[in-house]
Amino acid sequence: MKDKNTKNLRKSLNRGSVEHKTKVAKNEGEIMTLAKKEVISIPQTRSIKEAAEMMIEHEFRRLPVTHPGSNKLLGIVTAMDILDFLGGGSKFDIIEKKHNDNFLAAINEPVKEIMTRDVISISPKYSIRESVDLMTEKGIGSLPIIDKEGKLVGIVTERDFALALAGSLTDETVGDIMIKDIITTTLGTPIESCSKMMVRNNLRRIPVVEEDKLIGIVTSTDILRFFGDKEMFASMTSNSGLDVLKRKISEIVKPNISVTESNVRLGDLCNLLAEKNIGGVPVVDDDELVGIITERDILNTVLKN
Repeated sequence: MKDKNTKNLRKSLNRGSVEHKTKVAKNEGEIMTLAKKEVISIPQTRSIKEAAEMMIEHEFRRLPVTHPGSNKLLGIVTAMDILDFLGGGSKFDIIEKKHNDNFLAAINEPVKEIMTRDVISISPKYSIRESVDLMTEKGIGSLPIIDKEGKLVGIVTERDFALALAGSLTDETVGDIMIKDIITTTLGTPIESCSKMMVRNNLRRIPVVEEDKLIGIVTSTDILRFFGDKEMFASMTSNSGLDVLKRKISEIVKPNISVTESNVRLGDLCNLLAEKNIGGVPVVDDDELVGIITERDILNTVLKN
């Protein structure tokens, strides 16, 4: 069944745009074969801290924000939004200016203060090809699916597409598409600086090196998990957001990480990502960090073929 679905997906992605436009009606509901239909969402009145905790609990990078009564989509909050809030960008003003650096007060602000309101979404009638094209054109990692009344009925992510294609990627290798111009960091980097690097460069993970050797990786989820940790709050000596954000990533970096090699087939890499439930890995050849590859890179490659 999985092989059949993979073939159908590859076929759908490979349709030309002109051919596709003449077949939208025939493929009505095609995207719903991949979408998650039971979507966990959050009301806009819940706190930023609660949103981070929900992401950690369910291992999500995003949460649709909905009206609790109608289930209509109001926005979306992502790990990047929270990193922006944690010193990465303009949303840090909530801590620094609105709450005069009172971190404990700021994280209890409602999630509506940092969510994205103009959400790019699709209808259940979209085809797989339309959905992938829109996602890559806009540079986003997910598409909420809403019905004609604006109610949330599903969500599809780039991981859903990339992992569904694992069995059909037989010729391409990691080295063919990996990103070679790698942004790295060190154990002594403050969490605030790491958040800025992620937000400014739209990165969800950054390899950590020491003397040019890969020693770990830090992800957006690692930072969220740190700020949801009760021990972190217990160890705070003040309410200052700056004091918290000056703490080093050595406190959160993952030392035992999954890696791949440049000669690995993309299909095998997809299986690794699915098994470990991760979105990307560093590429290491002969103990040297030579690149990084993510599910987005995989999906972009499929579109080009």
